[in-house]
Amino acid sequence: MKVLVLVALLGVSGVANAAQAQRAAAPPSPRSADPRADAYEQYLLAQRLDAARDREGAIAALKRAMALDGTSAELPAALADLYFDMDRTAEATEAAERALTIDAANRDAHRVLGMLFAAAATDSKGAREARQGYLKSAIAHLEQAAAERPGLQADANLRAMLARLHILNGDYEKAIPLLSELVRQEEGWQEGPGLLVDAYVSAGRTADAIAWLQQAAPENPALYATLADLYGRERRYDDAAKAYEEALRISSRSFDLRVRYASMLMNTGGVDNVLKARGALREAIQIRGTDERALYLLSTAERLTHELDAAESVARKLMAQNARNPRGYYALAEVLEQRQQYQAVIDALAPAVSQFRSGQNASFALGLLLPHLGFSYQQLGRFDQAISTFEEAQKLAPEDGTIAGFLIQANLSARRYGPAIEIARAARAAHPKELRFARLESQALRDSGKVDEGLAILEDLARSDADDADAHLALARAYADANRSPQAVRTLQEAQTRFPADPTPSFELGAMLEKQKKYADAESAFKQALQRDPQHAPSLNYLGYMLAERGERLTESVTYIKKALEIEPNNGSYLDSLGWAYFKDGQLELAEEHLKKAASQLATNSVIQDHYGDVLFKMGRLQDAIDAWTRALSGDVDDVDRDSVDRKIRSARQKLPKK
Repeated sequence: MKVLVLVALLGVSGVANAAQAQRAAAPPSPRSADPRADAYEQYLLAQRLDAARDREGAIAALKRAMALDGTSAELPAALADLYFDMDRTAEATEAAERALTIDAANRDAHRVLGMLFAAAATDSKGAREARQGYLKSAIAHLEQAAAERPGLQADANLRAMLARLHILNGDYEKAIPLLSELVRQEEGWQEGPGLLVDAYVSAGRTADAIAWLQQAAPENPALYATLADLYGRERRYDDAAKAYEEALRISSRSFDLRVRYASMLMNTGGVDNVLKARGALREAIQIRGTDERALYLLSTAERLTHELDAAESVARKLMAQNARNPRGYYALAEVLEQRQQYQAVIDALAPAVSQFRSGQNASFALGLLLPHLGFSYQQLGRFDQAISTFEEAQKLAPEDGTIAGFLIQANLSARRYGPAIEIARAARAAHPKELRFARLESQALRDSGKVDEGLAILEDLARSDADDADAHLALARAYADANRSPQAVRTLQEAQTRFPADPTPSFELGAMLEKQKKYADAESAFKQALQRDPQHAPSLNYLGYMLAERGERLTESVTYIKKALEIEPNNGSYLDSLGWAYFKDGQLELAEEHLKKAASQLATNSVIQDHYGDVLFKMGRLQDAIDAWTRALSGDVDDVDRDSVDRKIRSARQKLPKK
């Protein structure tokens, strides 16, 4: 007993200095008639030797203990744990398996074997089938080690390892409860929330992941970025933007969060959101000025907010920085198209397309650029080049209905009705639910002189899809294009009856009657649309503009248009209508205010530029008026009389002060 007292007094250091070598070298002499007590003494000695970093001495003590008591599973389990720490895999496995032959439920032995099999399962050099077997064995042992027992819960690290293995095995439903409990208990575990969210998402339970994050993020704001990412995946762009905004409150200098925030704002749409996105992207570029995604998004935001010079500058910066990134050329093409500078699009894209054809990832680059190149050829009347460009694009993406539509339109523009009909029929077969291909085939047949055959397609469609309002509207428009106004009106009237809650048939009828100068009937149709939907902004605007254009009931006209603008505050066409109503009423300053906004937003809309010129001329701003009318002549020239605009320009020039 003196030796035991000495051990207790000296502690680990005393053992290490006074008795370590002797005990490790030879077994002790018997001390009692109870081998289990001696075994326990050796077990305690092993613990002290291990703490003193005398691993071999500890192993020897455990082996002596096992010789003294062969019925204890804890002794070989402790030896297995020691071997595991020393990376002596084979001996650890043998000791753990010996422990389990004594007690099949020994948690420590299961833990050691589970960790050994887990290491083998995650060894990238092993064969896949073997790794899968190791993974199943690891899970089986760790489940035993982590099993709940009265008054005892497994170590958090052990449960975390088991959860990771469940994820690796694709068994997310087993990982989720483990991770949920761990995240609740271990508040400082930074990796935990991400693992839990990934498990939810991988299990197809994204809604549960979002619900969990919604509850957790207010207490842990670092999770707002993850919540925003999930909102984005679910196309809940407005919610995503708000979550990123919260994330930026705690990471105000984060470049990545700014870019993702801006992307969600742009996906949400609306002028106000795009303006916010532009601001965020400008800040992001100040932080990291060469990031290509941020540059592309900034160019897009500048273009959408009608800062075309800035949009072009950013696009060209991206092109100069990396000529192998097709997004720079794509962004530039979007800007130039908005300016209707189609030759400039060709000058930029034609050489780039030639370069990308011989490079890596050619399909992606050409898929982006060829449609823009083909569209520009078409706008300039170079139909052969447009068709060949769209044909090349279609070979790259034969299932893309948008490309097929472009190719049909190009053939129609070139008056190649046979190929247009053939392509449209093939597209209808590939996309039977898409109405646009039926419309295009109908148009191609009509333009080729087969009017009745073209109309028959849409007539059959309206009968077979009797509950599809768009099919009836398409038929009405086709009748109108074929100069069969009575049938067009009758079709829209039937659609009004068939779809009593839909304001669109009444709106379309009003627009058609207005073009026929049947103003009273048109007004009645617009008011029917508004009875169905008092917030139908197109009807409010059209009715107000029709009254303004005729100089009638101008106060009422302004009221209708203002209500439309309350619904869509930044709609350029509605701003034009309001400005024109004020002009007709002689309120020039209000007219100029709203038409200036409209003209800035819709720079290529000839009607709006013509209206703006009229207001400026009336205000005596002759050169500004000439500039606006000149833009009208270089715009889309839809619904304007070129000769009339030319006469106004000549008249204004004659009134300019002589230099």
